[in-house]
Amino acid sequence: MTSSRFQSSNLFKPIKIGNVTLQNRIAHLPTTRNRAANHVPTDLMKQYYTDRAKSGSLLVTEATLISLNQGIYPLVPGIFTKQQSQAWKVIVDSVHEQGGAIALQLWALGRVGNAKLLKENGLPLTGPSPIYEHEQAEKDAIEAGNPIKELSEGEIKDIIYNQFSNAVKLADEAGFDFIELHGANGYLFEQFIHPGINQRKDTYGGESIENRARFLFETLDHLFTLVDSKKLAIRLSPVNLFQTPEVNPSFVEDYTYIAKELQKRADEGHELGYINLVDGRFADATMEKTTAIDLGFIHDIWKGVIIRGGNYTYDEGWKQIEADANEDDRTLVGFGRNFIANPDLPQRIKNGWSLNKYDRNTFYTPSNFGYNTYPFHDDSTPVDEEAEKSRFGVALA
Repeated sequence: MTSSRFQSSNLFKPIKIGNVTLQNRIAHLPTTRNRAANHVPTDLMKQYYTDRAKSGSLLVTEATLISLNQGIYPLVPGIFTKQQSQAWKVIVDSVHEQGGAIALQLWALGRVGNAKLLKENGLPLTGPSPIYEHEQAEKDAIEAGNPIKELSEGEIKDIIYNQFSNAVKLADEAGFDFIELHGANGYLFEQFIHPGINQRKDTYGGESIENRARFLFETLDHLFTLVDSKKLAIRLSPVNLFQTPEVNPSFVEDYTYIAKELQKRADEGHELGYINLVDGRFADATMEKTTAIDLGFIHDIWKGVIIRGGNYTYDEGWKQIEADANEDDRTLVGFGRNFIANPDLPQRIKNGWSLNKYDRNTFYTPSNFGYNTYPFHDDSTPVDEEAEKSRFGVALA
């Protein structure tokens, strides 16, 4: 296969999203990598994103904490201080110098935050309702002396009008092309939406999807007053099993409502840059394969740009990604694991080059090995494994 194969395809045609023109329709999906230093982006992260920016693709960053209040995981980046914003700006500027575009994914953990780390920082473990992810999570929280607490309406307002506001302003100052809300994979927005997790009796919960989606739309409507709506985006996983008790039993009705409300706002002049849809279902982050999900009902309602991802693996000639990109003139196809292992993934797809195999064992390790040690196609430089395992990131600000 050669690049001529794609000359008539949408896959390698430019696409304009908001004020940004991408060189192709292949996106880097958000992938947690645990390479930050005290929640500050590092030189290793700069190299990682800069290398992948050379493809001209849209890069969506790893999930990034909006505050310590909304959950603490070690070695993940944040965007709640000026120092973090300045460090991210170094990365953003480098990506732009290579001709790439970059979106920051904003993360609120809710009930799946680390109870012990929160306790050590004098912070409570909170969620829409006092319902644990599983028995072990409950045991850990109780042993830490930090049992889960239902968010009060005042605390919800603080998350929206202070924590998300601050994060979005700092992300905008850093120069990100897009700011993506993490509304998927069992984190805070999905916790509110999911009827098995949200058992509230007030206007933010109950049987009504209007109430369960209120937190999401109140957040979006407020953020529209701070930045151009086309700089904002959202990631959704309607048929998610990860960190949830079960697939949302009313996912079609719930996400039909959400899609309609997003399109309604678009019609009124507040169109998001894109929706990032998880269309592969997995129950565990260690799973090699996912189950394809048909989310056509969302595609039918939402008329804007969509990133599809979560279920793409190599098939003969990458036929499925080409077919999805050609289905309309608004679809991007997203990769996580294969973009981790192949900094030049779009070029490999275009030219029919073989792929580096990813090593799942290094996805969440803190050193440079398994991070910036995957070669470009034409690079045969040997890797000193021991040296790279001893190399850790240095904060950029």
